Amino acid sequence: MHALGARVVTRSRSRGPGPGPLDGGDGPAPARSGEAAAGGRSRSLGKRRQKARRLLVAYEASDGERGAGAEPLAAPGWEPENWRQQLANIRVMRGGRDAPVDQLGAEHCYDASAPPKVRRYQVLLSLMLSSQTKDQVTAGAMQRLRARGLTVDSVLQMDDDTLGRLIYPVGFWRSKVRYIKQTSAILQQRYGGDIPASVAELVALPGVGPKMAHLAMAVAWGTVSGIAVDTHVHRIANRLRWTKEVTKSPEQTRAALESWLPRELWSEINGLLVGFGQQTCLPVHPRCQSCLNQTLCPAARGRV
Repeated sequence: MHALGARVVTRSRSRGPGPGPLDGGDGPAPARSGEAAAGGRSRSLGKRRQKARRLLVAYEASDGERGAGAEPLAAPGWEPENWRQQLANIRVMRGGRDAPVDQLGAEHCYDASAPPKVRRYQVLLSLMLSSQTKDQVTAGAMQRLRARGLTVDSVLQMDDDTLGRLIYPVGFWRSKVRYIKQTSAILQQRYGGDIPASVAELVALPGVGPKMAHLAMAVAWGTVSGIAVDTHVHRIANRLRWTKEVTKSPEQTRAALESWLPRELWSEINGLLVGFGQQTCLPVHPRCQSCLNQTLCPAARGRV
């Protein structure tokens, strides 16, 4: 047992509540004057030995030792190698904030002069349109919708053909026409034209996934509910080995990142990595030669 990790605890077999000695009672009677000093010392030594035999010694487990009832020590959490330096390098490369997401992302697509409820609705709509769509295309669709007065009521009064023409050519635009109409009706009926303020309620809306829900919470409500993971974040996290195992979906990547990344970085990571994925860590032919993480990235080391 480790000497510094143990604490000696003594316990008495006697649990009597009285203020007297460990064996209870009023203590020994005073010695008579005729008793020899040697006899007194002998009886005193005997009592001390008797008391010593009644003491139990217990040790608190330490250094991984597991005694009866001892709690196991928590293992140190996993984190990627060199992730802090990799993140610092990405911040440097993203210093210009000139990627499409920085100018045309969801936080730039709503009408800042509209009432708060309308702004939140427009944020959610821009996120629904952005799925499988470039930021430039999403921004164009939002401009056309806003020119018609983009509110829950205006969308519900619009026929499907008109709505389709306004959002085309966003990806899967026909499905998005249906999702936008269904979601708008739910918002009008259940939330008074506003959007819900929880991830669980947001992902229950037609056409709204986890990434959109977490971004909506951050942009519309100012609440960091989780890491928003899209295809860029999913790809880069796996290339940098920011996941303990290779992940197959953005949701797996989100869970993996949230298991180790400090929470104070959650709000930053989406915009940072999305822009990095748009400019440097491209899906095909990534620009590893110009990346500051070239020597730190396992994927880059395999290419160069």
